[in-house]
Amino acid sequence: MDNIRDIAAQVFDNEANSILNLKTLLTDDFEKVVNLIYNSKGNVIVSGIGKSANIAQKIVATLNSTGTTAVFMHAADAIHGDLGIIREEDVVIVLSKSGETPEIKVLIPLIKIRKNKLVAIVGNRDSYLAKQSDYVLDTTVSREACPNNLAPTSSATAQLVMGDAIAVALLKMRGFTAQDFAKFHPGGALGKRLYLTVGDLCVKNGAPKVSLDDIMTQAIIEISEKMLGAAAVIENGKLVGIVTDGDLRRMLMKHPNIETVKVRDIMTKNPLTVQHTALAADALNIMQHKEISVLPVMDGDNYIGMVHIHDIIKEGII
Repeated sequence: MDNIRDIAAQVFDNEANSILNLKTLLTDDFEKVVNLIYNSKGNVIVSGIGKSANIAQKIVATLNSTGTTAVFMHAADAIHGDLGIIREEDVVIVLSKSGETPEIKVLIPLIKIRKNKLVAIVGNRDSYLAKQSDYVLDTTVSREACPNNLAPTSSATAQLVMGDAIAVALLKMRGFTAQDFAKFHPGGALGKRLYLTVGDLCVKNGAPKVSLDDIMTQAIIEISEKMLGAAAVIENGKLVGIVTDGDLRRMLMKHPNIETVKVRDIMTKNPLTVQHTALAADALNIMQHKEISVLPVMDGDNYIGMVHIHDIIKEGII
């Protein structure tokens, strides 16, 4: 087992060193490529073959999710019809470790004929791909993490990190915000943390409420029917308190005759509330910090409902 862990550590060291070495390979071409894409009216077409194609797909996904429209084009499919993906305004990025694969050598002249700007992410500056490209982003590695120095490992990681660097540079230039990120990730937990509000959740619940002079039987019925573990206490249309099932349990221990106890006797005055526009993630943080499970939801000074911690957790926000 120690030997296996040693192997893992060696891989980490090898790939980390390869990534750090990329800083020494950066040239003005990186800045030119970022500006080219930023000012382009077209898409970014990213292509490659083999493991480079897999990395190209990840780069496309990262660009799309951070505000830069990108399309993946497999180098082999490109020469069998997929060249139609490329438009006149598009910037084409081709990934290759060697820059000498047969499919790449067939593809490059076809891109040049179309007069698209060509960017190489390549591990060999003397390769055909590098020499034919308008811009070269060097991802040369001293050796692969593979003990035989064959399987694309460190070289693939270097390509991926170069793509991330492009995406992050563009993200910052565009002023891409957390709210923008949420627009592109509406279905996942990350997106929900950035756009889902307590107002979106409380409409699915009832708005349990009782009055100051209601007896405990009425409060128990209201809390049980709405199944949120609490009810707002309303007086003259305003929220003045909250009564929870915990309050009811403590009351029963002290007052066996519940008919003599009213809501005003056990409620919590001036409870903590949250505006309906507040993010569900922020409401969750409040509840966890205060060790409570429900919050009355307000629209200004008006009580409109209740949000339960389970409502938020069910949405995948943790």
